[in-house]
Amino acid sequence: MRNSMTPPAAVEISEGIYAYLQPDGSWWVNNAGFLVGRRGVISVDTCATESRTRDYQATIGKFSDQPVRTIVNTHHHGDHTWGNALFTGATIVAHDHLRAQMEAFGPPAQLPFWTPVEWGNLPLELPSLTFADRVTLWNDDLACEVRYVGQPAHTTNDSIVWIPERSVLFTGDLLFNGGTPFVLMGSVAGSIEVLETVLKPLNATTIVPGHGRLAGPSLIDDVLGYLRFIQETAENARAAGLSPLEAAQNTDLGQYADLLDAERIVGNLHRAYSELDDSPVDLIAALTDMVTYNGGPLISHA
Repeated sequence: MRNSMTPPAAVEISEGIYAYLQPDGSWWVNNAGFLVGRRGVISVDTCATESRTRDYQATIGKFSDQPVRTIVNTHHHGDHTWGNALFTGATIVAHDHLRAQMEAFGPPAQLPFWTPVEWGNLPLELPSLTFADRVTLWNDDLACEVRYVGQPAHTTNDSIVWIPERSVLFTGDLLFNGGTPFVLMGSVAGSIEVLETVLKPLNATTIVPGHGRLAGPSLIDDVLGYLRFIQETAENARAAGLSPLEAAQNTDLGQYADLLDAERIVGNLHRAYSELDDSPVDLIAALTDMVTYNGGPLISHA
């Protein structure tokens, strides 16, 4: 159900380039963005529900009378992809791995780990153009580089959208601003390497994270600090014989205590343990432990 928090808004971050920010950026409440061109619009991601996606479309319509011709999906999670279905005729661009992961995840449905959401009518709309490494999209004469990050990070199929001429970077969920980073379906170590070797060297002036407020390059170091905190916590707790849930319950979040969705520490620790043990993650067990840590279903305002 929609709540009474600050409504979504488009912010022009460079001429013809807009960040679409959806407060408060918690579960299933993502950021997107769009570029307005003479003959069409490029959208970076969509939204989780029919209602939110229609609001997003209406917002785009305030800035352009041209259709959305191209959508880039930064990764397969439903808050960034399920709204694809409402953009009839658009070419959907994503990394090769994303299509299969999105198909396996399926269309919107009530999931037992979260409070109920009014998803609306959103049939699954998969990418129609996939790439292995990178592809360049052109918004009129402005080059937009869509790059796969090279390894698991937030997920197995993360891509960024880098607009070098404007020093603007859309990161998808590689970065959260004001929310707890989440790497259960990716990699703690991989996220650290991607942030260090892919994102930081770009020296982007303006960063649109997957959730939360606009940021500058200092956000990368903030997220790196949290991920290293997870690694250190996992190493110490595993050596003490604690489970990921016990480790989370016995950990003082310190400077990270005010981040939204603190229960993500449990999923992150499951992933960190799996990397220490070189073993697969049980996603159901991890999500169940997150609900236990939270004291009930995870809260979504989508």
